[in-house]
Amino acid sequence: MTVRDTLLIALYAFAGAAATGLAGAGALRLLRRRSLTASLAVVSTVGVVAMLAGTLAVAWAMFLSPHDLTVVTLVVAMAAVVSLGTALVLGRWVVARSRELAVAARSFGDGGDFAAPAAPATAELEELSRELAATSAKLAASRERERALETSRRELVAWISHDLRTPLAGLRAMAEALEDGVAADPDRYLRQMRTEVERLGGMVGDLFELSRIHAGALPLAPARLSLYDLVSDALAGADPLAREHGVRLVGDEVEPLPVEVDGKEMSRVLGNLLVNAIRRTPADGTVAVAAHRSPDGVVVSVSDGCGGIPEDDLPRVFDTGWRGSHARTPPAGAGLGLAIVRGIVEAHAGRATVRNIPGGCRFEVTLPNAPTPS
Repeated sequence: MTVRDTLLIALYAFAGAAATGLAGAGALRLLRRRSLTASLAVVSTVGVVAMLAGTLAVAWAMFLSPHDLTVVTLVVAMAAVVSLGTALVLGRWVVARSRELAVAARSFGDGGDFAAPAAPATAELEELSRELAATSAKLAASRERERALETSRRELVAWISHDLRTPLAGLRAMAEALEDGVAADPDRYLRQMRTEVERLGGMVGDLFELSRIHAGALPLAPARLSLYDLVSDALAGADPLAREHGVRLVGDEVEPLPVEVDGKEMSRVLGNLLVNAIRRTPADGTVAVAAHRSPDGVVVSVSDGCGGIPEDDLPRVFDTGWRGSHARTPPAGAGLGLAIVRGIVEAHAGRATVRNIPGGCRFEVTLPNAPTPS
């Protein structure tokens, strides 16, 4: 056989197979929304028919004998039957596995947990099953967080309503006494009213701050500051409250480390932590502030003598409205201080944590290291 004959055979075979392939592509396009079984059947048929078309084209061009052509056609026909049957079986098996996976996926979409089908599947379906399982776990965690947040919101509304009702009732009573002229000491009433108004103003300020944090609209003006100065100012500001409660403030272990933070917001963080620690610490107790550098950044800690926090409550300490378990005496305020601490710290790309220590607990704020000046 000459080179020319070989090229002609290849050309005729390609032409016959190409025509079949184009027809198969059109069929696949028409069946693209049908079952995978139909597509596999088309692919199997196209492969066999393409071979048959190429063979017939070559037979017509090379004038093969009728006997030879019949033999080739029968061989191709048997191959077509086997291929089509195999494609149908494979298609039905893949479709069945896909339906099982769809039923399992529908379960966690309705609020349940995803359970992968026990029957074996293809590598692609196994990978899809793993991804659905991971998504199901994330959705379950998200639903749990949503329930916890909803519980915190309800508790916050209840506590805020109670905390607002008490001073408002007192203000109304004092205002009515002043209007009726029955106040024995009007100046004392006015001083008390001013105190209550300042308390209400502080609660409103905390709510506004928390709303900005949750909305991601907390404006920050970072500047390079000394952590020693920030802690010293916070200790000076909390000293009157500590004296009132008979609590000692200690800040001997504060290293003069540079941090790049918003001074006003970080002062609020330290102030909230100190106020929380002082109110939780009994008289003659000690609240200690320390600061040091760690592999994760700069760590500021506030240790108190509260006696420890129940392990079940530790994950909720920074939740909005948290005041502690029912076994503990709730402090004054609406439980917003620690939630504000976490929001401000996270806005600085840091993290706030708490853990129990002998006799009390320790709140730690980790801030990124200040960049080296160029």
